[in-house]
Formats: sequence, structure tokens, C-alpha cells
Amino acid sequence: MTTLAPWLIPAWKRLAADVAEGRLHHALLFAGAAGYGKRALARALAAAVLCTERNADGTACGHCRSCLLVAAGSHPDLVRVSFEPRDSDGKLRSEIIVDQMRALGARLAMSSQFGGLQIAIIDPADAMNPNAANALLKTLEEPAANTILLLVADDPSRLPATIRSRCRRVEMEMPTRDESLAWLRANGIAADVAASTLDASLGNPGLAATWIEEGALAVRKECAADLAALSAARAQPSAVAERWAADRPALRVWFAAALAREEARRIGEGKRGELGLTRAAEIPKLNAWFGRANRARGLLSTPLRADMVLLDLLRDWPARTASRG
Repeated sequence: MTTLAPWLIPAWKRLAADVAEGRLHHALLFAGAAGYGKRALARALAAAVLCTERNADGTACGHCRSCLLVAAGSHPDLVRVSFEPRDSDGKLRSEIIVDQMRALGARLAMSSQFGGLQIAIIDPADAMNPNAANALLKTLEEPAANTILLLVADDPSRLPATIRSRCRRVEMEMPTRDESLAWLRANGIAADVAASTLDASLGNPGLAATWIEEGALAVRKECAADLAALSAARAQPSAVAERWAADRPALRVWFAAALAREEARRIGEGKRGELGLTRAAEIPKLNAWFGRANRARGLLSTPLRADMVLLDLLRDWPARTASRG
């Protein structure tokens, strides 16, 4: 199995002890920001539960029949529920629908093919629509014997309280900067690149690794240039919104929010920000815009038009009007 990041080890030890002692809760909620490793932890747990020759630390052996089937994605007692293609055009849905939850309930009501536990991973669980969530609730209220549900959610607040209350939440230790940098270096990333990208990700090592792989720092540079241009009235919000909507809009809004927060911090320290702002009066405006940007990022996952969400946000860029005065 893939080696877990060091900051996941405390949570893993608790889970491994539950597996070894046969007291694993029937529904676990792996919750928290994307990038900290909850999906890797859930996959490791599923593999360990199904493994017939676990290692001393409770991890899956990686070579028994069950482990080979898990690795191949064909273990009959491991069910994965995520976005499925639409019948109309074959594109992936943006939500998990009720038919998927009903099918899951029917599947878990059947006996295990290997005679042990059945595991279901629902990811992202916070993308269930209301009808799907209600269907899952029925499964949680009357769980089938020898079944374990693993729910993975970036935003658990989107799950109904009735579902959250029936799950045991899996808490993970957040990594220190040193742990994150060491992990990035261990994955072959140069020290200077690891440090700069970790700072851009607000200390999130998983996001930093993904961004390095995808060359996302170039996008951050573009966002900084666009916001600086808005500050100096050298660009129109409509033009910037159109560009952002065409290429990874959620990522651009993330960077914009982080840039706004960093700008406010630097101004508060009496320094010139990356976006060229200097006045203390901008700090509360930037902080408010940071909140609006995070809300806009959530709206980008809805049917609303991305360009209109971005236009509404960028029109309110706080330094744009102030810089003209």
C-alpha cells in the first residue's frame, strides 16, 4: 500500500486498533479540507479491513488475493460511489443521485462474497443531493450486518446533521510546515519550489504537490497580475472574469482569495503588498473580499454561470475604486 504521510499516522493508529479489536464503527466520516490526506487514509483503511495478512502496523500487506483485487479495483466486497456519467450526454454528473444510494443499499443487503466485511466508500459524500442523502440515511439507520460505510467530505457542513450524527468522525492531525516540507522533498520536489508552493497553498501539502504537478504557480502569477491591473484600473472586471471562467476558475479564485489575505497581512506590517497596495484603509476591504471569494468558489460548483459569478466578485475588488481616488 502507499505509505501514509506522517501527519496521518496518529489517526491511522486509532483506526488500526479499532480494526484489530473488531470495534470499527459501521459508518466513518473522513472530513476536512482537500489536500491533507483523508482520501488516502480512507483507502488505506478499506484495504486493511479486506486484507487477510495485515502487517504488524495494521496496514494492508499488498500481496494477498484481497489486496491484489483492491489494487485492481475489482474486489467484490469493496464498493466505490462517486460521480457517474449522465445518460443524456455521457458527461460526469456534479452530484451523487438517489439511484446510486438505492443501488448501494441493495448491494450492501447482500452477503459478502468473501465471507467477511463489505466496505463502501462514498466520495465526495458532500455532493449527494437531498434525495440521495435521505436514501443513505435509511441505510445508516438500519445498517446491514458486516458492512462499513466510509464517507469522504471536503465540506461536511453540507451533509445533513442526521447523517453526521450517525457517523464517527475521523480527525487528522494537521501537518506542521516542517512535516509538509519534508514530505514534499521526499516526493522529489526541490526545496525552493516546495517552500514557495506550500506558502501559496496556505500550508496545504496535498494541494502544493498537485499544483507543482500541474504547473499551477503560473496560474497564481496570472491572478496576481490581473488583480494588480484591477487595482490600478488597467483592466476591466468583465475581461478578467471571462479569462478566469475559461481556465480553472475555482483554482483562480482560491489564489485570488489567498492573495487578498496576504496583501492585507503585508499592509498591516507596513509593507508594500504584491498587488501594489499600501493604505491601511484597504485591510478591512481585503478581508471582506477574502470571504466573498471563498463563497464564490462554492458557487462555482453550482449550475450558475461561472463568468457571472466571477464578474460579480471582481467588480467588488476593493482596491479598484480606491486606487483611482
